Formats: sequence, C-alpha cells, structure tokens
Amino acid sequence: MGVEAILVIAMFASFMVLLLLGFPVAWSLAGIGLVFAIVGHVMVEYFDSPLWFTWQGTMGVLDARIYGIVANELMVALPMFIFMGIMLDRSGIAEKLMHSLVRVLGPLRGGYAITVVIVGVLLAASTGIVGASVVLLGMLSLGPMMQANYNKSLAVGTACSVGTLGILVPPSIMLVLMADRLGTSDASVGKLFMGALIPGIMLGAMYILYILIASFLKKDLAPAPKNREPLDARAWLDVLKAVLPPMALIIAVLGSIFFGIAT
Repeated sequence: MGVEAILVIAMFASFMVLLLLGFPVAWSLAGIGLVFAIVGHVMVEYFDSPLWFTWQGTMGVLDARIYGIVANELMVALPMFIFMGIMLDRSGIAEKLMHSLVRVLGPLRGGYAITVVIVGVLLAASTGIVGASVVLLGMLSLGPMMQANYNKSLAVGTACSVGTLGILVPPSIMLVLMADRLGTSDASVGKLFMGALIPGIMLGAMYILYILIASFLKKDLAPAPKNREPLDARAWLDVLKAVLPPMALIIAVLGSIFFGIAT
C-alpha cells in the first residue's frame, strides 16, 4: 500500500472521528483538507507523483476546480433547493400536515406511523434535505407515538427510515449531484428525477404496508387509540388545507422539469 492510499484512509478515519465527536461537517471537511494538504507538502518526497503535492501543483488544481464549480450551470440549482427546503422547514407546513393527518388516520391501528410516512414522503418531495427531514419528523412524531404506547423500535425506525427518503424522492439534492458527476445527456437531472419518482413512491407505500401488517399481527406494536374522535367535515377540510401547499410546490417544481418548461 502506497503512502497516498494511507493518507486517504487516514483522512476518512479523521473525518469520521470528528463527526462522531459532534463537529460541524463543513468545518470538519475544511480542517481535514487543510491539515492533510500540509502533511502532503511535508511528505512530498515519499509520493509517486510529487508534483501534485507541491504548493505549485495544488494551487494550479485549486483555482481550476473552484472556477469549474462556479461556472457549472447545474450547481446553480443546489442553493435554491436548499433555500426552498429551509423555508419549508421554517414555515410549519410539516406540523400542520402531521396534526391534520393524525385526526384522520389516528383511529387506525398504526395510524401515527402511517401519518409519519405520508408526511415524510411529502417533505422529501418538497425539500430533498435528508437531515432536516429526519430531525423534524423525529421531533414531531416520537413524543405522540410514545404516549400512544407504540413500540419504541417501530417509532424510531419509522422516523429514521422515512426521513432518508429525501435522497431518493425528487427533487433530490443527491440526484442533482449525481447528474453532475455522471455528466452525460442520458443522465440529466430531469431523467434522474423521472426515474426516481416511482421507486420513491413505491418505497413509501411498502413502509405503509409493513406498518399495517406488523400492527395487525402484533397488536402491541401500534395499538389503536382508546378514545376515537369522530371525523367531521372540518377535519377533512383541515387535511385539504395542509396538503395543498406542498402538493402545489411539488407539481410546480417536478411538472416544470418533466414537461420541459425548466431544465
């Protein structure tokens, strides 16, 4: 194993240690990159390609890399997607969705968990930010599910698994990055979005099916609530009001891409 491979493994191990210690991802990446750049410069005589590890070689690659990222039209979408996700996170749409759907699905066995899946899919299709979705779903759902005597593993597993749908369900930031890395017309952002839409919906539907079957076979996993409130027209109207904004956003973003209005 060469010195370059050892340094790569050491960089990855250092990054994982910093993450586990709770350091911010941005500072961890920047700090590790700077430290190992200095280490590479000091150990330049031990490398097979020493030119890349001199300051002249590093600076030559650095300016070209920075300009290439700034000039990449595909990357312009990333800040807008992130901004859209943060605005939705702060708007309280997830809370309204959760409270409205719980009134409708809460009386079912496993209704709280099914509500989390539906809200998670809508959040994934609206924001595409995994971390924010997992944290938000956990904060909104774990408390009520624990109070309803849901199985702890089912409650935590539902929030974590559904929150990660932001990677798959378009518009996904990960799919934008993948399209940039592939760099071919056959793997454009629009085609990747179209290819990931059905699998994402199918995965959400399978989560719901699993919750229904598991709660039916094992009654203690997701018990039905003892006090069931009757549903009225006001409850369905609240659900409609809560679902319309994210659905309109999803249709506007994905529809404009799928029908060629936006690229």
